[in-house]
Amino acid sequence: MVASQSVLDLQRSLRARLSQARSRTDELFAIVKQEALYDRPIAERHRIVFYIGHLEAFDWNLLRERVLAAQAFNPALDRLFAFGIDPVDGGLPADQPSDWPSLAEVQAYVRRVRETLDQQLQLVSLHEPGADGFSAAVLLNVAIEHRLMHAETLAYMLHQLPLDRKIPPPGAPTAVFPPARAEMVEVPAGMATLGLPRGGAEFGWDNEFEQHTVQVPAFAVDKYKVSNQQFLEFMQAGGYQERSLWTDPGWAWRSAREISHPVFWLRNGEGWFYRTMFAEIPLPLSWPVYVSHAEACAYARWAGKTLPSEAQWHRAACGTPAGQENPFPWGAQPPQSRLGNFDFASWDPAPVSAHRAGQSAFGVVEPVGNGWEWTSTVFGPFPGFQPFPFYRGYSADFFDGKHFVMKGASPRTAACMVRRSFRNWFQPHYQYVYAGFRCVRNR
Repeated sequence: MVASQSVLDLQRSLRARLSQARSRTDELFAIVKQEALYDRPIAERHRIVFYIGHLEAFDWNLLRERVLAAQAFNPALDRLFAFGIDPVDGGLPADQPSDWPSLAEVQAYVRRVRETLDQQLQLVSLHEPGADGFSAAVLLNVAIEHRLMHAETLAYMLHQLPLDRKIPPPGAPTAVFPPARAEMVEVPAGMATLGLPRGGAEFGWDNEFEQHTVQVPAFAVDKYKVSNQQFLEFMQAGGYQERSLWTDPGWAWRSAREISHPVFWLRNGEGWFYRTMFAEIPLPLSWPVYVSHAEACAYARWAGKTLPSEAQWHRAACGTPAGQENPFPWGAQPPQSRLGNFDFASWDPAPVSAHRAGQSAFGVVEPVGNGWEWTSTVFGPFPGFQPFPFYRGYSADFFDGKHFVMKGASPRTAACMVRRSFRNWFQPHYQYVYAGFRCVRNR
């Protein structure tokens, strides 16, 4: 009876989480005016309508083929929304709105997929291995976190949509804090544990395995994320014009694109403004700066420092003076709003000093929340890496030496991905992500 009740509880929990994740993405699409749903806010990405269908197609293709007894009802849309319309000759997408199904057709597809999945999932055994040897419970976690990842990456994309193409939801005014004083904290030498142990109860993506430890020498790290005020000082000192501060690829990118400031900043007369999701406001000096990896590296070199490695981030965020490691920077308590700016609590950053309750045992303030943190570590497999057979390209396609690990979380990161082992990654010249950084000085 106990085991049966446990299975029922897990089934209810997973179904509730899937429903909540759907609500998150539905709310996100709801801020886009209907006439803008076929827009492409970022040239390299699909049109918005693709993602409305993609989230359901991913769930449907993943689960139907492996653990459900359901027949495909629209194979053409299953494929279209799995992959989109490929650009010609590897260039930027050139498809037109007329190349896509009507909104009514897409919405009908979404409704039918959800109804069929919800009916079928009530009949599935959660723990029996499916076609690839993975249970329905694991695959549901994949579907849920995939959707929540898109809830964040879609926010990056919709941030670039013109303000008049969006519908602002009601919200509280942004808190005003004075800029935090720049300072560093010392982190003694010690061990950092990366990744998850295989076979444990906690869900993780393939790149989170296998757990291993790394010896980290002593170093000093910024107490706070680098703020807009600090980055403005870098700009005023000519940081974007000083060739010696940039790597060769970074300088080539900066020059070719004529990059001269963070993508979220706007010049308005003599002053700088900041483009939030729904408004343009005077530059909030106390907020963390969001920039590409290339811009973060140039700042770090200008400051006489470097970006932390993935292992240094773990040591500073989760290590303790006593030697043990915490599940979260603040300890073992589950994530909650007073500890950091994450889990869709806000559309915007908060001041870098706003969540002192979320600081680590070494005094590093909010390493989790308020913006991902770039590291110097190239994204690659941990020892013992095994790709998910049902999603082989999730990580392995990006083990190309051209992506860098990010740790922590942004305001639009779901609480389930605030776990210590979660790894995010992007190319070094992608400006749109909600990613900031802090610097280290090696001893």
